[in-house]
Amino acid sequence: MDNKYRPIGVFDSGIGGLTVLKEIIKEMPNESTIYLGDTARVPYGIRSPETVIRYSLENTHFLYSKDIKLLVVACNTASSISLDSIRRTVSIPVVGVIEPGAKAAVRTTRNKRVGVIGTEATIRSSSYEKSIKSVDRDIEVYQLPCPLFVPLVEEGWVEGEIATMVAEKYLLDMKDIGIDTLVLGCTHYPLLKGVISKVMDKEVTLIDSAVEVAKEIKEILETSDLKKGYQGGALREFYVTDLPERFVIVGERFLGSSIEHIEMIKL
Repeated sequence: MDNKYRPIGVFDSGIGGLTVLKEIIKEMPNESTIYLGDTARVPYGIRSPETVIRYSLENTHFLYSKDIKLLVVACNTASSISLDSIRRTVSIPVVGVIEPGAKAAVRTTRNKRVGVIGTEATIRSSSYEKSIKSVDRDIEVYQLPCPLFVPLVEEGWVEGEIATMVAEKYLLDMKDIGIDTLVLGCTHYPLLKGVISKVMDKEVTLIDSAVEVAKEIKEILETSDLKKGYQGGALREFYVTDLPERFVIVGERFLGSSIEHIEMIKL
């Protein structure tokens, strides 16, 4: 198969990576995609680094066997721990979710005060802070775990009184710090953009890592002469390691479109 026609592979520990896939499809609708959600072993954030690397490599090998042309690690935990191991294993471009979001935050901030919200595991790893400071060490980074955001999103409570109350509880202190840029450091959080925007000042710019990942992928494909163009239809394949029915129900909300071809696999 011509390299341009090969699909883009995307994996996550579960459903959240579908927000990344959504932006990839929006940015490059003609590209075929294969998504793997390791729903049998979610969440990765409670695992040891060695286990996260093992899971990530198993996901990588499965997608690589599908003759993908680029791999997206659409999981913050795996991106912070496994990228180097994955890149040593495969001979295709590998894109994580942390660096694109961090670089966008550096470009966006005017007062050099950047907030990062994410799961406890992502915040504990300080991956976004390290990535931001590797570009500009003068930027002050304020990190905050928001563990209740994930269950809110998966239950569909992305607006209304409960979502607003939880967001205010988490974010009002960060608002008082005076950040002008806030990184949504979890793939679930874009679904809460509306609520988060209401709680934060209008002057605060939200950085959606999913959007930045899609832009970076497009740039890589164009510079590597791997971009498909307009020929032929785009295929959408979905694989999970457990609970395909729940994946479809919740996943269609994340993706904003129907999930038709889905298969349960064992890694």
